[in-house]
Amino acid sequence: MEKSKHHHYEIIQKGNSTLRNVSTPIPEDKIKSEEIKSIITAMKKAVDKQSDAVAIAAVQLAKPIRMFLISKKVFVLIDTLSKRKKPSGKSDVDKDDMVFINPKITKTSKSKNMMEEGCLSVRYVYGKVPRAEKVTVEALDENGKKFSRGFSGFLAQIVQHENDHLDGVLFVDKAKDMHEISKKEYEKMLAGK
Repeated sequence: MEKSKHHHYEIIQKGNSTLRNVSTPIPEDKIKSEEIKSIITAMKKAVDKQSDAVAIAAVQLAKPIRMFLISKKVFVLIDTLSKRKKPSGKSDVDKDDMVFINPKITKTSKSKNMMEEGCLSVRYVYGKVPRAEKVTVEALDENGKKFSRGFSGFLAQIVQHENDHLDGVLFVDKAKDMHEISKKEYEKMLAGK
């Protein structure tokens, strides 16, 4: 009987004008509302369903509100790559998805890198985008608690990409060397992961 409660959200694609909306801030007293909770759940599910997904903005589920999520997959991946071990020998695999509500990038490093990017809303297209190497973000978490955190490298790139979505900007607006791959090549690439 649970079914009717859960909305089914599709990841909308380029060409859908909602992606070009400037997302509106979420009133602080609405953060713990059922509606916002259900959108967060939908964002988690959408990212979990796509094997190459690492983050998503609410607007990609046709909800133009200032919120994005970075999947715990990324944190686990970065931990694995950096082989960071806690003194106990355990890695940080108990990470959780990170929710950013009404985020603001408060600091951006001068140094930039050209980073290869794709997007769940611009399927099969990739290109290189200039992204600051480091950013500091201030946001509210899913409990409405304020936090500020610095990110570098791949995580800084993700934050900038998702934050752009909130302003109606897609990576293709900034990308160089854009190329499209076929669905077949894309599936091959995923299989090779």
